[in-house]
Amino acid sequence: MRAAVRTRYGGPEVIHFEDVPEPVPASGEIVVRVHTTTVNRTDCAYRSGRPWINRAFCGWPRPKVHVLGSEYAGVVVGLGEGVGSYAVGDRVFGFVDGRPGAHAELVAVAVDGLVAHVPERWDLADAAPGMEAAHYAQACLRVTGVGAGHRALVHGATGGIGSALLQLLHAEGVAVTAVCDRLPPGRPELLTELGAARVVELAGARGLDSVGGGFDAVIDATGHTSFGATRRLLRPGGSYVSSDLGRGWQNILLAAAGPLARVLGRRHVRFPLPHADAGVAAYLFRLMDRGAYRPVVDRAFDFAELRDAYAYVDTGRKVGNVVVTMPGT
Repeated sequence: MRAAVRTRYGGPEVIHFEDVPEPVPASGEIVVRVHTTTVNRTDCAYRSGRPWINRAFCGWPRPKVHVLGSEYAGVVVGLGEGVGSYAVGDRVFGFVDGRPGAHAELVAVAVDGLVAHVPERWDLADAAPGMEAAHYAQACLRVTGVGAGHRALVHGATGGIGSALLQLLHAEGVAVTAVCDRLPPGRPELLTELGAARVVELAGARGLDSVGGGFDAVIDATGHTSFGATRRLLRPGGSYVSSDLGRGWQNILLAAAGPLARVLGRRHVRFPLPHADAGVAAYLFRLMDRGAYRPVVDRAFDFAELRDAYAYVDTGRKVGNVVVTMPGT
């Protein structure tokens, strides 16, 4: 089968296409023929090996897993032993992590991981970006504990994680202030349509003074701000959450002191650890099925243009998600 691979870390230029063996499903796995995949922040980190901590998991000095790609939508074409929840011909979408990936014609995935049926009336291309960013967003939502009647600020609301998080918070009844450095060209109402109670367009952390305060949670979906820069926006006892480790791993270190700060009723940091399991996949499926969550798509590329897709995501300017269409689908 045709696949996009890299045998060293680096920029989009390290990606090349070659024929690799087709995956054989192990017990509890399915094989999916990929119709649409995506390029996201996870993929770029695996490709580049940055931040450097990634290489502790991906391999040193060279990557252990060569086939790139973490997100997909397609059709089941093979079943491993013991699989009863899926059948050949089922349409599915999901996220694979740390194993041969979805930038290939076929991918093997574990059914107890982040995989779900594509909701009826959904195209595969629309469902493909439904899992990667959203499962990080769900981890942020879970760790804050916010719900109906609370107020939250999402910094970086136009990104993949931010746009998913905005919708997940809105579905829980949270009043969301969506902050971004620029509104999408030609789509000025996007964040309001996704459920934001208020939209603030600003450049840099200095402009956060104009946002106000009293938030139950401030969630940084890009890693471009910090607890120090946003602490004043939180009510006493409120929490700051980031999907990024932060400079000097500060978010991990500050989160370690979080339990004591919470007991004392102080503003504090929490760090989200995502769960890559079937329960999260089912939760996202239900939101999609009832129309409470729909991933935002910025632009689409053909598989032959995969390097261009990576280069675009590397700019940090995408709105929502970037999808890639496989040949012959």
